[in-house]
Amino acid sequence: MQSNLPDTGPFVFSPQHQTFEETVAKLAQREFQDGYLRRATSEEMCWTELKALGRHGLLGLTLPAQLGGQDADPVTLGIACEQVAKADFNLSYLVFGSELAAAVHAGLASEVADPIVRAVTAGEQVLALALTEPRGGSDASGTTVRARPVEGGYHLTGEKTSVTLGMHASHAIVVATLDPALRSGGTRRLLVALDDPSVGRQRFADPGFRPLSRAAVNFEDTFVPSEYELTGDGSGLGAQLADFDLTRALLGLMVIGAARRAMETTVDWARQREAFGKVIAGYQGVSFPLAEHDTYLEAARWLCYRALGLRAAGLPHSREAAMCKWWIPRVACQAINDCIVLHGHVGWSTEMPLQQLLADVSGLQIGDGTPQIQKLVIARDLIGRDYVG
Repeated sequence: MQSNLPDTGPFVFSPQHQTFEETVAKLAQREFQDGYLRRATSEEMCWTELKALGRHGLLGLTLPAQLGGQDADPVTLGIACEQVAKADFNLSYLVFGSELAAAVHAGLASEVADPIVRAVTAGEQVLALALTEPRGGSDASGTTVRARPVEGGYHLTGEKTSVTLGMHASHAIVVATLDPALRSGGTRRLLVALDDPSVGRQRFADPGFRPLSRAAVNFEDTFVPSEYELTGDGSGLGAQLADFDLTRALLGLMVIGAARRAMETTVDWARQREAFGKVIAGYQGVSFPLAEHDTYLEAARWLCYRALGLRAAGLPHSREAAMCKWWIPRVACQAINDCIVLHGHVGWSTEMPLQQLLADVSGLQIGDGTPQIQKLVIARDLIGRDYVG
């Protein structure tokens, strides 16, 4: 990609990243921003917009070009998630979720993986991750869904819950165990076709993520052929935890994008709304909270890109990713909530996107690991696992 932008130092985007950011921002604003509220309050999946994301090359960005990807680095993926989220938070999750195809590509033989991967990058199918279970989601090594070895594969039995995109996904990566007593040593990752008659799905009624769906998924002796077990770099609990180091930074950028939309809406409002004879932007009670949230969001943003930069360099980044996940959803929710308050009675209306932004973003205070789990990851790095546990 050619650019006339000046060379940059190590703490700002490269010219290529800057150009990509500007391109995606303009595209997302033009094609997706105006329809966010209508889509976000509907339970219909955004298939048309998903295909548009595929046409624009924004799905499976890190995958090889021959499979519909862009051979992109983690920072480029983060930029796409952030800028699409600023226009439509739920569509940014589709960009984010398409990266599950990278695990499929890495863990399965090409003859099995490639048709599925191409369908994902084209926006024809979506994938889901089935990890959380009804009795707990934070203990990833405590999986109870059983994968019983049988001739030619496994029989899968048990229930997963809180599966985002669970009602729409063609396949799910299911984290299962050969035996719960084995803890992480028994963990297996299996790609399961969700249209199998032995698979049951039930939708949750949620305030956010409504077009995406969140579901409970039941397996009753579901047969999974052995060639659908993710192996090599894509196998086991370690691979899943390594994926979290990426996804937690991406989720941070997504909620920042949503909060930035709320901030821009509120700045425009403060410049126009009058009280006591002047626009309310002139009152420090309005301008100072906005200045504070601008500071927090900027700091949070670069923490995310720091984590992605470390990943791109092949360096450890579990600590930074955990920081992104526990802190940034809280920062974003506080910013959006204050934007609602600064709008006064208008901000309470569901005719504006602010209430829906808050509902959508709030779910990510939980998903992909609670704040308590993230702080445990950080404390183990800071103090030592022998002390923290």
